[in-house]
Amino acid sequence: MIKVGIIGGSGYAAGELVRILINHPDVEIKWVHSRTVGGQRIVDVHQGLHGEIDMNFSSTYDLNSIDVLFCCRPAGKTKEFLAQNEIPEDLKIIDLARDFRLEDESHDFVYGLSELNRKPMVRGALHVANPGCLAMVVELSLLPLAKNMLLNSDIHTTIITGSTSDGGELRPSSHYSRRNDNLVVYRPFAHQQLPEIMQTLHTMQQSFNSKLLMVPIRGPFSRGIMAVSYLDCPLELPEIIKIYHDYFDDHNFTFITSKIPDLKDVVNTNKCIIHLDKIDGKLMITAVIDNLLKGGAGNAVHTMNLLFGLQETTGLTMKPVAF
Repeated sequence: MIKVGIIGGSGYAAGELVRILINHPDVEIKWVHSRTVGGQRIVDVHQGLHGEIDMNFSSTYDLNSIDVLFCCRPAGKTKEFLAQNEIPEDLKIIDLARDFRLEDESHDFVYGLSELNRKPMVRGALHVANPGCLAMVVELSLLPLAKNMLLNSDIHTTIITGSTSDGGELRPSSHYSRRNDNLVVYRPFAHQQLPEIMQTLHTMQQSFNSKLLMVPIRGPFSRGIMAVSYLDCPLELPEIIKIYHDYFDDHNFTFITSKIPDLKDVVNTNKCIIHLDKIDGKLMITAVIDNLLKGGAGNAVHTMNLLFGLQETTGLTMKPVAF
């Protein structure tokens, strides 16, 4: 059994991580650490787990007692944690924050997008940085084009995100009275996940030098992300669709559909569903994911499966909440 530890256990992503891992056939959760609710029962914070787990949040942690550590604390806190603790040499670490997503000589974290970096994860990587949820849906929308050197114009992307994308900490943008029945544009053209998207696209297509004009919008719903992108593309639609099918053919969670997807097609799953259309010479790409699963905890478990040589879909077969 893979022995798992989790730090930052009280947040949304950690709650989803626990939900997946208690049903994973190859995992034993050793402890779930939290600085804020240590000693409390996990089900008193993650109430949807009543009857499924009988464990308290831990106020301490033993890194020598586990095989893999999931880091679910806010941005900057994983670097701080690693600097303050003696880390076992063979401990696998999966960071769900953005501390190590950008390539840097100071660390050895692999960017955890399996549709791009599955080989290094399978071939002995120890440390993985989970992509951001907005980055995930945009990268999956564009990777097949980048592989075929087809990103040769500015890309316009509008993204609508659920409130859980902001995390579990209370802030003005998450208040019900502000979020409900409302749409709010935030950080247009300057979202903090834009650099990792550009890094990914440049990795696949080094000649890419156009702009990615991204407009994120906070939506009046709890979970899910829809990204609608358009750009110039000289190919006919059937050829484009084939390029996407070929790219994702040996990947388990990304699917091309002939119908524009709804958010509810993917919420509560680790899927990304993509629809392609050609309108007045523009290629339009619509992609949807669950920000807490494919954009968070689900992808982290997928990564763990790769690191430990398990079948990729283990523990991740879930039905969408379409009704």
